[in-house]
Amino acid sequence: MRTALTRRVCVSRVTVRDASKVASLDRVAAYNRSVSDLASLVGERLVFGLAGPKLTATDIRLFRETRAAGLILYRRNFESPEQHTRLLTDLESALGRRLLVATDHEGGRIVMLGQGTTIFPDNLAVGTAGEEAFPYRQGVFESRELRRLGVDLNFGPCLDVLTDRYSPNIGIRSYGKDPGLVTRYGLARIKGMQKGGVSACAKHFPGKGHSPLDAHLKLPTIDSTWADMKSTHLPPFHALMTSHPVYPNLDPSRVPATFSRRIVHDYLRQEAGFTGVIVSDDLEMGAIVETCPIAEATIKTAAAGHDLLLVCHTEPAQRAAAKALLEAYRSGTLPMRDLEASVERIQRMRTRRSARFEGGPPAAEPDALPLARAIASRAVTMVSAGKPELRRALNGRVGVVFPRFSDLASRITIEPEIAAEKEYIAGAFGIAGITPETRLVGIEPTDTEIAAAGALADASDAMVLFLFDAHLYASDAKLLKELQSRARTLAVVLMRDPYDADMLAPGVLGVTAYGFRKCQLDAVIARLVQG
Repeated sequence: MRTALTRRVCVSRVTVRDASKVASLDRVAAYNRSVSDLASLVGERLVFGLAGPKLTATDIRLFRETRAAGLILYRRNFESPEQHTRLLTDLESALGRRLLVATDHEGGRIVMLGQGTTIFPDNLAVGTAGEEAFPYRQGVFESRELRRLGVDLNFGPCLDVLTDRYSPNIGIRSYGKDPGLVTRYGLARIKGMQKGGVSACAKHFPGKGHSPLDAHLKLPTIDSTWADMKSTHLPPFHALMTSHPVYPNLDPSRVPATFSRRIVHDYLRQEAGFTGVIVSDDLEMGAIVETCPIAEATIKTAAAGHDLLLVCHTEPAQRAAAKALLEAYRSGTLPMRDLEASVERIQRMRTRRSARFEGGPPAAEPDALPLARAIASRAVTMVSAGKPELRRALNGRVGVVFPRFSDLASRITIEPEIAAEKEYIAGAFGIAGITPETRLVGIEPTDTEIAAAGALADASDAMVLFLFDAHLYASDAKLLKELQSRARTLAVVLMRDPYDADMLAPGVLGVTAYGFRKCQLDAVIARLVQG
């Protein structure tokens, strides 16, 4: 108060020239305030990732200087629930504001926070299990678990519809080929998540269950027409997250869907009437990087009609995105009315929950694991008939070939039980009184490992091969061929996408539970040994 009074007195005594200088300084101050307000609005739309599990001064500066209001969590950020809680608490305390915290928790093969949560089967297993109450209950349980870990927004479920066209990045992440089933199961899961207190973001609008390439690596082109998309791929999407492929028959400009105002704003926002938050996929993915620099990609993505913009991995890209977006609104390249409308939608979502951690300390829901096991058991599918003598041969010498999942533990979430491969196999088969001899092989087996597996087949009455995507990896196809030629009786467990079924020889038993999570492998082994 005293400072304000002194300033007022001083101004009344200055010369006309001095008064002009003061007015100029006031205009600069007002401009700086407006820039600061604009930066805050821009920051509301930015979702950034951190480099590791420990908070650094660089992390704090990044979020403070860019005003980024969203944080996406990956496996690289998570060591334990205690460390995770400390990370979020320390970052928000340092910033003095609450962030929108998001993660990819689809279940099955896409899990980022592996402790304090239940790892459910993949969506294709849920769709195959055939009970609509399952995804709803899954959504309730997983959202309660995520809220205890401080998560506000889950980038899931995946609502892409599969077709007969091979899709390398969707597969078991989809509920299936029937648009009606995908819609019912996806909406049930979303309602369950919302009931449990987490916002859901379905992906990947407008649908890439038939994409020929993985957009994380390359830019796919999908030739579907609007009629194709409306009949098959668009029905499941209500809460949406857009994907990167090019759809030349939907937008003749041939830009990625992420940049297409025709697809995002004109169709999704106006024609379909979607009023919620539209989220981009990660703008550092290969599909975008090969198209244009991150600054240009950020402006194009905002112009297309997205609200939240994800830049998930590197600080230079994150700073470039924030700077480009701020300059675009400051210069009028992007209209302020769109920025304000986006921020209003985002804040409407943010205000649905005010507390960071809800429901007590991190812990799995007591009824979640029984549900996961029930889904897995009902999803087990025989994809090819084996020899009648297989059952009897399992009473003799049994050989098992199993992937070395511990090799993947640094890249994806692998349950500790599965990472202890030989112990897991011994216990799972031991329940039925079978003591197998197990050979471990790499995810892409070496010639030496394939030869050792073949020798085990020569010496065994029955062989069980756990196969990890032979349609993708030539060495796995070679392993399959070797065992099909040498085993007396052979059962093959398809551990990921079911496309390997086409590679099985007559007389080879093929079985899958549409995934490699423990509950799924338990269910498959039980079906093999118990009938």
